[in-house]
Amino acid sequence: MGSDKALLVRDGRSQLEHVAELLGAVTERVFVSVREQQQEEPERRRHAQIIDRFEGIGPIAGVLSAMTEYPEVDWLVVACDLPNVDADTLAYLLENRSVTQPFTAYRSSYDGLPEPLCALYRAGSGAIVRGFVEEGTICPRKILIRSDTKLLEQLNPAALDNINTPDDLEVSVLEVAN
Repeated sequence: MGSDKALLVRDGRSQLEHVAELLGAVTERVFVSVREQQQEEPERRRHAQIIDRFEGIGPIAGVLSAMTEYPEVDWLVVACDLPNVDADTLAYLLENRSVTQPFTAYRSSYDGLPEPLCALYRAGSGAIVRGFVEEGTICPRKILIRSDTKLLEQLNPAALDNINTPDDLEVSVLEVAN
């Protein structure tokens, strides 16, 4: 994309602020996963941080770092590049989470596969994630596909559309406006 998706601004707020505000309404505490070089970035400094302990493995680094630092808690993981994610989407995920399966995620409206970056990772599932990473599987979606994951149908399919280009953000803004 050429720019930090967390810092993209929409309606006067960064994507990071948008997602953090939504999470703050449904969780006790919000953490932002950061790489070491991002710690002092002003937008991220406003939030409690978990520094990635693992390098070169993409977004699963933040998930695994959080689960390593606080293994006794459930983690509601939400990517900052979901401009249409809303409170209802997060509330439904929490209300319908599995109490026995390690992961609960939405089924993608595009391909039927798990959406790993708007998902609940239960306490204790860090060992599962770590095992996959140690085997070389670092794709969060593949981890959930190969695990016992409860899949939920999306209430609002557009809520989990991510942004990969500036045009995606513009289209997202236009869709919300319409």
